[in-house]
Amino acid sequence: MRREHTYEPEIADINMTPFVDIVLVILVTFMVTATFVSQGKIPLNLPEASTQEKIQDKQKPIILSLTESGEIYYDDVAIAIDSLDEKIAQINQPDPQIVIRSDAKTPFEYVVKVIDVCKKYHISTFAIQTTKATS
Repeated sequence: MRREHTYEPEIADINMTPFVDIVLVILVTFMVTATFVSQGKIPLNLPEASTQEKIQDKQKPIILSLTESGEIYYDDVAIAIDSLDEKIAQINQPDPQIVIRSDAKTPFEYVVKVIDVCKKYHISTFAIQTTKATS
């Protein structure tokens, strides 16, 4: 008895459905996380202002955040006031943009301390981030 070998033809097509599914899942994940990144990572209740002004995007601003309890964050990293002094001293930009994000209930004393450290290194231009006042 002789057995005949049957050869199956090779599959020439690639099934694209799983590939498209994976790409769509990655796209949705990217879109969802992008909205979280654009918002501030540190939850603050920013003060309200009736007038607002957009800052010029010449260079990436340095974000200094102050919580209600007086914690200081330098670009979303918690630091002490002494460490802030060192970080400000290391800035190598000719005219750095400093954006102060302070909680509405933060004692003004903490804001003054941060501004004082900046002025120590001849940085005198600040932007204070606020939210639009509801009428």
